[in-house]
Amino acid sequence: MHLELWPGKVYPLGSYWDGKGTNFALFSENATGVELCLFDKDGNEKRLTLTEVDNWVWHCYIPGVAPGQAYGYRVHGPYDPEQGHRFNPNKLLIDPYAKAIDGDVANGPELFGYSWEDPDEDLSFSESDSAHLVPKSVVIDETFDWEGDELLQIPFHESIIYEVHVKGFTQLQPNIPEELRGTYAGLAHPASIAHLQSLGITAVELMPVHHFLAYPGHLADKGLKNYWGYDSINYFAPYFAYSSDQTPGNQVREFKEMVKALHKAGIEVILDVVYNHTGEGNQRGPTLSFRGIDNACYYQLSPEDRRYYMDFTGCGNTLNVGHPQILKLIMDSLRYWVTDMHVDGFRFDLASALARELFEVDSLASFFNIIHQDPTLADVKLIAEPWDVGEGGYQVGNFPLLWCEWNGKYRDTVRDFWRGEDQTLGEFAYRLTGSSDLYQTNGRSPYASINFITAHDGFTLCDLVSYNEKHNEANGEGNNDGESHNRSWNCGAEGDTDDPNILQLREQQKRNFLVTLMLSQGIPMIVYGDEMERTQKGNNNGYCQDNEISWVNWDFPEEKADLLDFTRQLIFFRRKHPVFRRRKWFQGRPIYGRTISDLGWYNPDGSEMTEEEWSVGHAKAVGMFLNGEEIPRVGPQGQRIMDESFLILFNAHWELIEFQLPTGFQDREWDVVIDTKEPHFIEPGSIIYTADKAVPVTGRSLVVLRRL
Repeated sequence: MHLELWPGKVYPLGSYWDGKGTNFALFSENATGVELCLFDKDGNEKRLTLTEVDNWVWHCYIPGVAPGQAYGYRVHGPYDPEQGHRFNPNKLLIDPYAKAIDGDVANGPELFGYSWEDPDEDLSFSESDSAHLVPKSVVIDETFDWEGDELLQIPFHESIIYEVHVKGFTQLQPNIPEELRGTYAGLAHPASIAHLQSLGITAVELMPVHHFLAYPGHLADKGLKNYWGYDSINYFAPYFAYSSDQTPGNQVREFKEMVKALHKAGIEVILDVVYNHTGEGNQRGPTLSFRGIDNACYYQLSPEDRRYYMDFTGCGNTLNVGHPQILKLIMDSLRYWVTDMHVDGFRFDLASALARELFEVDSLASFFNIIHQDPTLADVKLIAEPWDVGEGGYQVGNFPLLWCEWNGKYRDTVRDFWRGEDQTLGEFAYRLTGSSDLYQTNGRSPYASINFITAHDGFTLCDLVSYNEKHNEANGEGNNDGESHNRSWNCGAEGDTDDPNILQLREQQKRNFLVTLMLSQGIPMIVYGDEMERTQKGNNNGYCQDNEISWVNWDFPEEKADLLDFTRQLIFFRRKHPVFRRRKWFQGRPIYGRTISDLGWYNPDGSEMTEEEWSVGHAKAVGMFLNGEEIPRVGPQGQRIMDESFLILFNAHWELIEFQLPTGFQDREWDVVIDTKEPHFIEPGSIIYTADKAVPVTGRSLVVLRRL
């Protein structure tokens, strides 16, 4: 077939079909030549040499090339690893701007730019061809009928986030047709949406859906898979295997249909994005895309020896965000997912790595500056995982305005409190009230804190109260992977047990964690399946477990449904009461001229906490009063927001404590709403306390009282 090769345009990068033909554009600053490789349905390759290059962008236009066309690149240039260059035209390369990719990377020595016979010597040059192992980029038709769909823009302080894995959530869902399970269509299925709506969450935070390296050699050799997906090899294409229809390019349409369905249900879509590193690894990793296109531009290389990579991620490499083109790549990707795919926000994996202009973490790095100035991203949710593995990488509380953060200090403090560790009540109080010690001084609000007890990385909620130690034997690494300091407590037995006392305590602890989370200021996040007692049998690093270890088991016994019902009631309780989701910080004083302040802290004897008592490490009981009549905010039409008032009594001691109602509150009756020793919310009006009655709070439990 004869193809005409026209000059084409520098912009947009990637492949763009205009209805008559397709423009191709690829950035490479140090290349000496670029070949565009087109593949027919039988896998036959046709190479076209690009002759047009402007501003280091190699480009062409080919009339008649239509959606569905498979392609890749071969890039020529110096193979000089010691100078940072690893060009090898024997390696077929994925387009960094491809909107669709037609499969997974297969394994074989041909993927590597150096000779596999000497894997310790990456200075050698491989002449073997990799095209049969590398999935092809695909030209797509970008038109789609959104039927008026727009970003939901749910206010941050109203948000409740549900972290979910596209496959793991639906793979075992019996009410979803088998062919749709584990896919974007499965997540959009009415059975999935009904569950999400019944929970009351406002957003799903999808674990990585950027096309990723699914079968790296070290896992494939053990019969395992990169299940989590934190090894992106492209930042535009949705991962193809989450599509129910494997027709090349269909994953884009199916992803859009999923977003549209979730939006119709009032649920936002947030993407977990991994712009800090790629799946190409260190100098011994495969050459799949960025490394072969322009290694010295895309990656941060060691200044002492450019053969090696700066690794602030623990994954072998770090993207060179300080380079204008790599910064442009990330920004183009973000804008694409907002404008073309209608996602509502992003959670940035190991976000501190993005702030490393050189080696120091700089909160005013170019990446953050340009996001602040971008009108497309001004109204979407930006969430940082505020750490990386490099020196000085733990940056909780240090991200700039517009950003929320996964609050690791919240997780650690609340876990320690409920397992009975000595720590100051002051630390616990900060976490309950939005972590003002972390976020208030730089102009941020309580909802800058993404509060969580569990996430994909670590124990599930069920395992948090069932295991003292990790049990990662299934990962094939001798149980040496994963976090060893989990701040967990098994309640008296490791793993499965028939002891009714231990089982009862575990359920109570789960409710303690959930109530603490949902009634804290900030944005709560729960991980998929926690509400359904999902267990990984003590595996706290299920990144490679694409099986029943990680999937949600929807077929659970009736007695396990109590936690699901409780979680639903709890989330709707939070959503009903604005006193638990304030936009402004507590002031600890009367606001509207009343005698009672917006927040109060009390000892079990009813007296106010003194300054000295906050720093007593062995104290494990405290009462928190939230005044619903002292909320310093107004509604969308300027109306004053009012709520009921609540007293929450926390007891992390191992024995019952009787709390006296605080002085000044004894002229009112108090109705018990929640007692975590019970598996359900308390029937309204069934338990009332007055001044002459102490409130018994069972060991390791909490009680929520509503002022009548």
